Amino acid sequence: MEITGAIQGIQYQVMIIQKMRTSKLNTFDINDAPSSCIVQDDVNEIAISKWVSPKRTRSYPYARVYDTIKKNKRATVIPVIKDEGIDGDRDFLQWDTISLMSLLEVPIIFSYYDSAIKNTSYENKVTNLKFNQDWVKIKIYELSNYQSSALHWNLKEIREIFSQVVDLQIQGYTKINAETGVEFHSEAGFKRFQKNLTNNLEDFMKSSRERAKQAQSSEIATVHIGERLDSLTKSAITITNYLGGKYFFTVDEVSLENKNLKLIESKHTKSSLIPSKGDIKDGLLKMILYSNLSSVSILEQGEVQAKPILRLTSPYIKETIDSNHQDRLDDWLKIHEAKKSMKTFITELFNEARINNFLIELKYQD
Repeated sequence: MEITGAIQGIQYQVMIIQKMRTSKLNTFDINDAPSSCIVQDDVNEIAISKWVSPKRTRSYPYARVYDTIKKNKRATVIPVIKDEGIDGDRDFLQWDTISLMSLLEVPIIFSYYDSAIKNTSYENKVTNLKFNQDWVKIKIYELSNYQSSALHWNLKEIREIFSQVVDLQIQGYTKINAETGVEFHSEAGFKRFQKNLTNNLEDFMKSSRERAKQAQSSEIATVHIGERLDSLTKSAITITNYLGGKYFFTVDEVSLENKNLKLIESKHTKSSLIPSKGDIKDGLLKMILYSNLSSVSILEQGEVQAKPILRLTSPYIKETIDSNHQDRLDDWLKIHEAKKSMKTFITELFNEARINNFLIELKYQD
């Protein structure tokens, strides 16, 4: 099943309250900071999230971004290239990440690594890569006083400083090589990436989307341990928006009945009442998108009405409970003697679903 949809704009209310550590900009270190935090200068404050790789499928970056969505002024720090050495992975920033962050009104601080330690298990691989924190602090200061849109900032940064950041990253890996002896992938690949993005943005967008499509096709054929789906009904969904961005996602499960299409994002745990907060927030960022879909269609079947569902499964849910039945949730929490913090989190989660017109479903899965 190939699904398409459009997003004209984002309207979403975050109800889950996330307490974030606050730091002063003059003493802030991005490498010691939690995955999301608040940074203050003398006048303003800005919520910052950080990615550990430009690849969106590593380490739940969506959950990190989600924690900052409620703040009016926010940004995310993303490395333009992460190279672990020739015995490890090398990931490049993709256009659709830039476009998605622009859609969610999240300015990007394009960043680079200049410190790491050798991974003792491999001849040519590093670990504990660290950002150049001075660069990040300069950009946070610029953003704290910036008044235009995230899209304007992101495009401005691509045109004005992206090439410089790639050069700085090349220098960073040269420095790490001198300090650790680890050999990195060819510099020619860095230069090709730099040229493709800065010289011809349209071609970069096209090639980036082709890679995303390939990854989407691969994802459809894969069931991850954390999903534990009832059936292999993964489907592709391609979302377009007024910014010209295309987002290639996979829906864990779909169900079509009388032109009503359920888009189900699944998160599973075997050891807890519900999946981890990180897993759930990763799913919620998908709900932000799916709950704002319009003109949803299925190839050869025409337009349908989408109903987004975030399904949370565990062995401790004996009876299916959804966010339209708060009373049944209260009974379930009481039976399992859930802690106050969990009660608060799930109550906020159910409220968020109701307000934003999607469904949370708690369901049994061993």
